[in-house]
Amino acid sequence: MLLHPTIEKLHTLRFTGMAAALQEQMEMDITDSLSFEERLGLLLDREQAVRETRKMQTSLRKAKLRQDAAVEDIDFRHPRKLDKSLVVRLADCQWIKDHTSLIITGPNGVGKSYLACAFAQKACREGYSALYFRMSKLFEDLALA
Repeated sequence: MLLHPTIEKLHTLRFTGMAAALQEQMEMDITDSLSFEERLGLLLDREQAVRETRKMQTSLRKAKLRQDAAVEDIDFRHPRKLDKSLVVRLADCQWIKDHTSLIITGPNGVGKSYLACAFAQKACREGYSALYFRMSKLFEDLALA
């Protein structure tokens, strides 16, 4: 099999995940142990995973998050007085499916920005797009519009 032209064609067609997986298959010499359908399935699985990862990374970059926050890392200790059940409920992204906006309010230093970034990151991981901005910036943009 002429491997190099095939890999070049995969790159030309932007199937970078399949190209990498095919190269790995050839290096591991598993061509004899798997059927054509199994090998093709592995190539397609890799391509799908690469595309999903790329899409999520693009969504996270476009969200312009100020912090690398995750819902799983939220601190529920006493001074913050966060309602854990509410945070868990919001983390399932049902509010997005219901076309509801999320506004986070509270005193200085309680972690509003962190929560916003955590929910936005979770939304991006679930396949939604998000955009982080501060209320003052939103009001400025609305006043200019």
